[in-house]
Amino acid sequence: MATAIETKAIDTKQVTGRRRLHFDTLDDVLADAEQLAKAREIRQLGNWSPGQTFEHLALTLNGSVDGTLPVLPWIVRCVVRLFMKRRFLNETMAAGFRLPKRAAFLVPGPTSLERGLEDLRQAIARAKSAHRRGLNPALGPLTDDEWKQLDCRHAELHLGFLVPVN
Repeated sequence: MATAIETKAIDTKQVTGRRRLHFDTLDDVLADAEQLAKAREIRQLGNWSPGQTFEHLALTLNGSVDGTLPVLPWIVRCVVRLFMKRRFLNETMAAGFRLPKRAAFLVPGPTSLERGLEDLRQAIARAKSAHRRGLNPALGPLTDDEWKQLDCRHAELHLGFLVPVN
């Protein structure tokens, strides 16, 4: 009889050795993901596999296009927009944020690298061709350029936890 092995979640605030990334476009994000997929091995520093990481990025991109991302209360959005917007758009996001339960659909289940990468490719194509996007959960309405910046900062955070070993 097999026994279940309990794994303890990694406190991602404490992780060292992450890659420091900077992306200017979603094409840069995809190029990095494609390079990771070609690596002989990928060291996973966080809680998600490469496939799950790619899938999470795809889910958030699709959610922004479809307008299905859970939005914070308007007062919180106003405060964040006034005092933190510039940081969210220009600096890589800090690790360790936990999604609220109502956003659990953005936490991917087991996903192969190939499936996650294909979903990311499709989501990036959708985001690049979208005429409008929904509200950002924390910042409210964003311009196309602001969405692009935020998508890149979000990808920098998550892809930084994946280190190619060649």
